[in-house]
Amino acid sequence: MKKIRLMLSLVFIGILSFALTACGKKTESAVTVGITADIDGLDPHKIKSAGTREIMFNLYEGLVKVDAKGNLVGAVASDYKISADSKTYTFTLRKGVKFSNGKEVTGDDVVYSLKRLAGKLDNPDPEVAVVAAMSIINGITSEKNGDDTVITLTLESANTELLCYLTGAIVPKDYKTADGPAPGVGPFKYESYTPLQDLTIVRNGNYYNPELPHLDKVVFKIMTDSEAAFTQVLAGSIDIFPELTADQVNALPAGYRAESGGMALVQALFVNANVVPFSNQKVREALNYAVDRDYIIQMVGNGKGTPVCSGVFPGFAKYYDASLERYYTKDVAKAKALLAEAGYPDGFSFTITVPSNYKFHVDTAQVIAEQLKEVGVKARVEQVEWATWYSDVYKGEKYEGTIIGLDSNLAPGDILRFYPSTSSKNFMNYSNPEFDRIYALAAAESDDAKKVDYYKQLQQYLAKDAAAVFIQNPVLYVAISDRLDGYTFYPLFVQDMSTVYFK
Repeated sequence: MKKIRLMLSLVFIGILSFALTACGKKTESAVTVGITADIDGLDPHKIKSAGTREIMFNLYEGLVKVDAKGNLVGAVASDYKISADSKTYTFTLRKGVKFSNGKEVTGDDVVYSLKRLAGKLDNPDPEVAVVAAMSIINGITSEKNGDDTVITLTLESANTELLCYLTGAIVPKDYKTADGPAPGVGPFKYESYTPLQDLTIVRNGNYYNPELPHLDKVVFKIMTDSEAAFTQVLAGSIDIFPELTADQVNALPAGYRAESGGMALVQALFVNANVVPFSNQKVREALNYAVDRDYIIQMVGNGKGTPVCSGVFPGFAKYYDASLERYYTKDVAKAKALLAEAGYPDGFSFTITVPSNYKFHVDTAQVIAEQLKEVGVKARVEQVEWATWYSDVYKGEKYEGTIIGLDSNLAPGDILRFYPSTSSKNFMNYSNPEFDRIYALAAAESDDAKKVDYYKQLQQYLAKDAAAVFIQNPVLYVAISDRLDGYTFYPLFVQDMSTVYFK
């Protein structure tokens, strides 16, 4: 009898232990992610920074979305068709898609969202980040076709790249910024936000894919910079940190590993062509010859990264002109000769303004400043907060030089949107009428071979004109707790938490 009681006790202990373990696993399904910049808003149509967009990827989806291989797949739309002349886009909405508040997505919601993004509302919100490529849409309609809701977009002119821009968030038709965060259709939903501290998102039980997400909660912990975030990694209080420097990769503590993938951006030293001496092309060329890209990649990228001398990164595959990777190589004598021709035989001084929260760019600026000394150019590195950089450098164009990475979606026209002379995003004030002409032709071209040729011509203009000191397509290093798996790299800037799970 004692033996039976002992066995029953052991069984009970085992069951209790299992229950406690299961409960522990449940409460452990929250992950903390370190980020180095505060978000710039909760209205998905007013987001300006890549750092905010990569987080909101978890909350919002458009008619289509990008998968990890770079394919555009159905999201709110189950399928789509594009007319032969690329002037009509037709989408069939996925049945039963709901917003995070439980309300079903309707055709009216989609029409409202697309018009808001394209600046086509009767009373447009001036703060909405209108997607310029969508301004060519002159008709957005919704109709029922049996049990299906069909959305039709008609364009003023052909555009084979519009699909890439239709990843923009679908929100309710009556949503206004004053209402707070918009209900979305992503795998997570908004829970709370404390400025300069954290943003918390939780599982969206209404997500149309019932297999995702694996986590119950994700807390994005806002840190002042990379060093502060890494201190939290060392303390074990951050599970994922996606902006490791080369030194930090080598200093990861036990319990963490570093994973790497290509960044969807071009890093460059951008100079303001409206400011002397950078209005002189020979000066810009001289800077290009003074910089050793391979050394920069070794020093700040742990030896990984692709040198570039133009404005497109390798992820664009057939549109990318790999022949330009070595258009400029370090040549101190040539750099000095160009400076002398430009009227600066003894060099000059200028300031490189860098957002302090991106240590990768700060480190790059410091290496470049040392390299420029060899040709007599003195560069002072000035670190500023992200908000100051955005308002003064990017929007106000009150700068001489800056180092930043320019990202894009998967439309080749999007990564080059910074360079047309009429573009509001052309903060470096690059100007070439022939570039503008070819850029317009490229977007409308439906013949793929011609489109590829146009985009390669545009890259050649940027290299030849020394529009910037293009440096590299960097590799992204991510610190991940050994307790986690499923982190996925994308060919654009996103932090997809829906695939992450505890081992």
